[in-house]
Amino acid sequence: MKKTLLGLFLISTSLGALAQDAVNYQQPPQEMADLLLARPTPTVNIDGKAEWMLLSDRNSYPSVEELARPEFRIAGLRINPENFSPSRQIFINNFTLKNIKTGKTAAITGIPSPLFAGNISWNPGETKIAFTQTTAKGVDLYIIDIATLKAIKINTQPLNVVLGSGINWVDSETLLYRIAVQPATELPVKPLMPKGPTVQQNLGKASPSPTYQDLIKSPYDEQLFEFFATSQLSLYKQGKTTLIGQPAIYSSVSVSPDKRFMLTRTIDKPFSYLVPSRGFPSTVSVTDMAGKPVKVLIKLPSAEGTPSGYDNTQNLPRGYDWRDDEPATITWAQPLDSGLIKKKVAFHDAVYALSAPFSGTARELFKTETRYRGTNWGNATLALVEEGLRSKQRIKTSRYNPTTGKLETLFDLNQTDAYNNPGDPVLAKNKFGRYVVQTIDNGKKIVLNNITGSSPKGDLPFLAKFDLQTKKSEIIWRSAEGSYEYVADVLDVNKLVLLTRKESQKEVPNYYIKNLILRVADLPVTSFSNPYPQLAGISKEKISYKRADGVDLTGDLYLPKGYDKAKDGPLPTLIWAYPREFNSAADAAQIRGSKDRFTTISWASPIYWVTQGFAVLDNAEMPIVAKDGKKPNDTYVSQLQMNAEAAINKLSGLGVGDKNRMAVGGHSYGAFMTANLLAHTNLFKAGIARSGAYNRTLTPFGFQNEDRTYWDAPELYYEMSPFSYANKIKTPILLIHGDSDDNQGTFPMNSERLFAAIKGFGGTTRFVFLPYEAHSYRGKENLLHMLWEMNNWLDTYVKKAK
Repeated sequence: MKKTLLGLFLISTSLGALAQDAVNYQQPPQEMADLLLARPTPTVNIDGKAEWMLLSDRNSYPSVEELARPEFRIAGLRINPENFSPSRQIFINNFTLKNIKTGKTAAITGIPSPLFAGNISWNPGETKIAFTQTTAKGVDLYIIDIATLKAIKINTQPLNVVLGSGINWVDSETLLYRIAVQPATELPVKPLMPKGPTVQQNLGKASPSPTYQDLIKSPYDEQLFEFFATSQLSLYKQGKTTLIGQPAIYSSVSVSPDKRFMLTRTIDKPFSYLVPSRGFPSTVSVTDMAGKPVKVLIKLPSAEGTPSGYDNTQNLPRGYDWRDDEPATITWAQPLDSGLIKKKVAFHDAVYALSAPFSGTARELFKTETRYRGTNWGNATLALVEEGLRSKQRIKTSRYNPTTGKLETLFDLNQTDAYNNPGDPVLAKNKFGRYVVQTIDNGKKIVLNNITGSSPKGDLPFLAKFDLQTKKSEIIWRSAEGSYEYVADVLDVNKLVLLTRKESQKEVPNYYIKNLILRVADLPVTSFSNPYPQLAGISKEKISYKRADGVDLTGDLYLPKGYDKAKDGPLPTLIWAYPREFNSAADAAQIRGSKDRFTTISWASPIYWVTQGFAVLDNAEMPIVAKDGKKPNDTYVSQLQMNAEAAINKLSGLGVGDKNRMAVGGHSYGAFMTANLLAHTNLFKAGIARSGAYNRTLTPFGFQNEDRTYWDAPELYYEMSPFSYANKIKTPILLIHGDSDDNQGTFPMNSERLFAAIKGFGGTTRFVFLPYEAHSYRGKENLLHMLWEMNNWLDTYVKKAK
């Protein structure tokens, strides 16, 4: 294996010296490495008749060498310059097609080898499956014919999937997709001598922008974006390919329900240097299926002028889409408050519609009291309209009657109120092949599927009938206590035939067909085995406790195999968490998660350390609650401390956690939490902070659920930033960050500067900069080394601590 050097920075206060190390990749203990590299269970994709099942296998993680391949980072995108596709993809490397009724596996001929597949899509008749195959030099489109069990390549020119796959089944025999208009070898050459400097200006117009990554930075970047994003629409039908319209930068294309029109959004110049491509100027148009223009609906300017604040929007129409229950009707929303949610108006949005031939005047359908979020269409008398406010954590669902125009509230809830979440409506295909809200009992009821089913007993997913007249919900099926089972799909809503996924602490997740009316034994669909035999024998428990102000908290406690409290005593402990904001203390106190889920493990999990003799408290609740008329973050630090103290006291009180050997860690906002706890408390022996943001002034127009700007609340930004208190961080802290972080706000500079500040004040810290990693890590060698670093840190400063 080719060895790559990592840039690691270490301060050793015991030696009173500064050390900068370049080290080779290291391996964690074998149990941890085996857990990381365990092959994941296949992804399951079942047709609506429950006749055929497609199993898709993926490799666990690519090598760092794969991540190191060339890429362009422009317009908020990461592009493979050799094949008109996104870089850093994880591909399917094997297909298995199984007949559910016979239980036999069918061999498919014509599958490319080696397989690097993605973008799986069944046709409306569920007789064919499309997928893309990505090679070093291009992306191809294949169709699997289930009747013949053959796969064929249908494109004659490479696809362009830079702005999304763009694959649309028009009908069961026709595919619409996008192709590249020139070979990647014709890439524009970067001039050694630029024509001049890059200049940006603003002439008095407010343009507050979030801190996006990978933006356009030069005229050459503009050339690259235009080159890679331009595509040509192509239509395939029964062996014949037809080019549709002219090349353009298509950001979205959707076909009308009656298959007569296309709704397109194309990106226009000038390209922005402040927002990613989804915020560039664009034109929304209707064309016929040959690409001939029918109507230009609107020319949208750049999103640069969007006012700050999470519920604010541009004072422009938005959300153009087809109405699923009519042949060719386009709907969209328009703000009635100039895009400013704090403006005192009776209604904040109106929703309009325009039907073919699109020559008349748009008609108003309804108005919403808050910000419109979308509609699940049903039929001529039923649609479900969703609206809400992120700033107030509010969500509202109403019944809309398209015939009478009446809008009637069904649910009006806190988004954080998990116990009262009614679930999502079950959808079914209509005559146009579009998914719409399915009614039962002569149109009087709908079926709601809640795949979480939060309750005081933990998560117990359920299926319910909801009466549209009485507004009462009747649960017709719920996961049994002692297991965790949810409805993955409703195969027949009238006969109540379900596809469920069931698991327990000892039972590996598998799929079953369940018939609620016949009440026959469940039919097993899969028989996956345990990919993590190393975790057999560990114990898992959902523990509950209170913090000092009375807010109830929970966490998932894992203890090592064979642990005996009387004999082994309190263990070194790792607490892993991610804070969340709540406007309601009652919502914050609700139990989330289930003790009865099978233990699975990802690269980001802290559960690895249960194999190393640690007690692990995962998903430790760290709510930040609005109090006394203030916003949640106004008391952020003090609430963090209460949360941490409560968890430590509970673990110590149970006799399983050593109060003097506690570690805390988290990723992203969890890393921000970790650094704050170490800056303001002495509760822990060590901390691990991965890919966090530590200086909030670098995100001045808001962060997480905080929508006040730095200039609105400068003291808040200062006090919430652990960078402001780097001189107080004396507890050993391990900082890890990907050098190619693509997440909004978590620039690698955050870890670089916090490390330098802690180092400047003589703290104990180590900074690991993972090459080629984004916000979510992927490279196999990087992940193994990350586990090694974390294990050494915990072993040195926690497990072996005095």
